[in-house]
Amino acid sequence: MKAFSTENLRNLAVIGHGDSGKTQLVSSMLHIAGATQRWGKVDEGTTVTDHDEDSIERKVSLNNNFAHLEYKDTKFNLIDTPGYAAFVSHARPACRVADCALVVVDGVNGIEVQTEKTWSYANEFLLPRFMVINKLDKERADFGHALDTAKESFARSIVPFTLPIGSEENFKGVVDVVHQKAYSFDENGKATEIPIPEQGSELVQSTRERLIEIVAESDDELMEKYFENGTLDEEDIYPNLAKAIAKSRLCPVYAVSSATLVGLSILLDHIVEFAPNPATHESEKGYADNEMTSEKIARKYNNDEPFSAYVFRTIADPFAGRINIMKVVSGKIAHDATVFNSTRETPERLGGLHVIQGKTLDKVDAAQTGDIIAVVKLKDTQTGDTLCDKANPIVYPPVQYPEAAIAFAIEPKSRADEEKISVALHKILEEDPSLHFDRDAQTKEFILSGTGQLHIETVVAKLHKRYHVEVALHPPKVPYKETITAQVEVQGRHKKQSGGRGQFGDCKCIFEPLERGGGFEWVDKIFGGSVPANFRPAIEKGIIEAAQGGAVAGYPLVDFKVTLIDGSFHPVDSDEHSFRAAGRKAFRAAIEKARPTLLEPIMDVEVFTPLEFSGDIMGDLNSRRGRVSGMDMRGKQQVIKAQVPLSEMLDYQSKLNSITQARGSYHMQFSHYDPLPGNLAGKVVEEAKAAGRIRSHEDDE
Repeated sequence: MKAFSTENLRNLAVIGHGDSGKTQLVSSMLHIAGATQRWGKVDEGTTVTDHDEDSIERKVSLNNNFAHLEYKDTKFNLIDTPGYAAFVSHARPACRVADCALVVVDGVNGIEVQTEKTWSYANEFLLPRFMVINKLDKERADFGHALDTAKESFARSIVPFTLPIGSEENFKGVVDVVHQKAYSFDENGKATEIPIPEQGSELVQSTRERLIEIVAESDDELMEKYFENGTLDEEDIYPNLAKAIAKSRLCPVYAVSSATLVGLSILLDHIVEFAPNPATHESEKGYADNEMTSEKIARKYNNDEPFSAYVFRTIADPFAGRINIMKVVSGKIAHDATVFNSTRETPERLGGLHVIQGKTLDKVDAAQTGDIIAVVKLKDTQTGDTLCDKANPIVYPPVQYPEAAIAFAIEPKSRADEEKISVALHKILEEDPSLHFDRDAQTKEFILSGTGQLHIETVVAKLHKRYHVEVALHPPKVPYKETITAQVEVQGRHKKQSGGRGQFGDCKCIFEPLERGGGFEWVDKIFGGSVPANFRPAIEKGIIEAAQGGAVAGYPLVDFKVTLIDGSFHPVDSDEHSFRAAGRKAFRAAIEKARPTLLEPIMDVEVFTPLEFSGDIMGDLNSRRGRVSGMDMRGKQQVIKAQVPLSEMLDYQSKLNSITQARGSYHMQFSHYDPLPGNLAGKVVEEAKAAGRIRSHEDDE
């Protein structure tokens, strides 16, 4: 494929609710434009963009996938995004690099939950958009109803550019409101011009008048003309439609069926005519350094600017290796060029440049400003990195992914799986920055976190199918801690004689509780030589070692202070080992009297929900021992702030989905530790005994 000029590029993020027909729409557009020999069908598992086994099996897009087509000397770069709640966050980086969004709406159901969420992503990046009301050939499909739900949910500047002729199985044509023409379509999607039907002509006229009114509102001079004449001339309408769309003052709506190809060729024509190209952006803002602390600098979408590109997706291909997909923000680039990764401050040689069609890579010699290209086998580059000209560095801020909403402990089923799991998960994490994998230092578990249970399940399936790693999932253990609640004075005395040199260490200590978060404090108040100075650190070390095994249920004991006040030693039998053992015995004596208790982690939780569900949400949080601390509004969303024990939040995502019909979201972060109520502490102790966490109090010397 040739290198297309910036003006002849259309970068389109295809966004919307799951099952609205995004993947089928992309496949049908490719077919109409002649970009594929075969018309791919989702039901048959033959679409270009859903090409991996899991997507085909589940009939669900799991990540952003890519296709391109050439139509009327214009290159379309299509990013097919997921629409299901567990994967919808991947639409954010697609909106970040696209120049226009195709918002796909189910003609039967109208606006749905994830349509609202992806629309908010487009708002976040000030992204112009076209709306495509799809599936109008289906039973109970209603263009008017879908349009009304869109106007209620979003903005008054949503106006049809095409109106349907016929409905449900009789949907066979569209009226082009802009050019005042009507078309019927055959089974191959070929359009034939027909007279505008008399039935509905009033709707066509009123829609066109609304279109002219919005164009007039987009410009002060046009508004004056409109008030003077009551309308606008044709030469004022067409060029200003594209400007109004680029400024997000107008969202055109199209009636289509991706299953029967009705309306698609008109949609393609209008994308060429009215959709913004990359040069409509004023500039892209970045920083001069990777700490992103300098003043912002700008790069225009222009071939004459220094080269820069933003990497927004990484694919771990089992055959091609790592594939980085990037948008050229400024300048142009040829194959085999050496560039600078300004995020990581390392050079990278690009090798071959490619355009990506599903799972197929096709080489290109060069790419100009605004194009989306793929590069294989870069050394260090990851999703979110910036590549640029070393002499003119710039770092573009990466897209932030939402915090993980659910976590599981992941356990390899065999030693062989244990050896392979780290490498396999590292490759999966490269592809999906919304995943997190780490090891809990306290519970010693490997924790895999993601946006939902389905998200984690697809990772487990990928580990099995692609990397042949078998794992089991368990709910993660809660990292409880322990502390003492009373001050006590105790003696730790270690004496052992078994022939030959013996062991002797003796110490007196005061144990007392500290405030939450106080950790451990050691104070040496021995005056004189009752214990030589070189042995005293061994006492502290013995106490710290013993505290790691806890006092109640085997969890680390924290927030306490130990003051060493006295002791004794033997000139021959005393050594560091003996005094460390004395420290451990002092700890064990203390916990028998100091009323130890369990502490549980408390989380700061923010729940985002439509207003009508806020009462149910607060009731549920209260039932989870939560304390609601405040509420406020952000746009149309109610934000409820609360502090809730972590143990009560392990299953929260599924409950939130149930209450809010999957329209709610939340995030949480650690706040502090609080004492665990006695009735619950008993259960934790019993579980610890069953799991063998509680250590013996006998010395293990």
